[in-house]
Amino acid sequence: MLFESSRIRLRKMTHEDTELYHTWRNDMDVMQTTNPSLDVYSLEETKVFVDQVILGAHSAKSYIMVDKINETPIGVVSLILIDYKNRNAECIIDIGEKEYWGKGYGSEGLKLLLDYAFYEMNLHRVSLKVFSFNDRAIHLYKKIGFQQEGVIRECLFREGKWVDIIQMGILQDEYFNK
Repeated sequence: MLFESSRIRLRKMTHEDTELYHTWRNDMDVMQTTNPSLDVYSLEETKVFVDQVILGAHSAKSYIMVDKINETPIGVVSLILIDYKNRNAECIIDIGEKEYWGKGYGSEGLKLLLDYAFYEMNLHRVSLKVFSFNDRAIHLYKKIGFQQEGVIRECLFREGKWVDIIQMGILQDEYFNK
């Protein structure tokens, strides 16, 4: 499996990435569109999260997206809740470096992750959740081939109003035939 595109490469997330991930995890601009709780985390809480959830879980694989030109880590892509028996997983993507927003890096990173999920891991289905106000992400996911599968109505309170979480998914044959 080749973990690179024209502009980025993926490398496994390690313990050495904890402080960088902590910075992204506590940036409210970054988390506004991806984290339901918008909590501020201590470094110790982030270390525990990275150790137990990101690196310590058999059912997760996380990768740092790196800009190939200047070797700058720009974000993280993950497969979580991997169900090997039923060949399903959920994916997550966060671009932590804001100067990389809106320039196609998320699309490249997600496609690399999906290539791995479908070609290498032979998963049948990959799902994700997206906040209903995140129009850019919804557009990206649909462009890649994800379909809306459901709506978790008014389960998130953001900026004084209730918003939905949209459940989306893509099947292996849909990804191969797009």
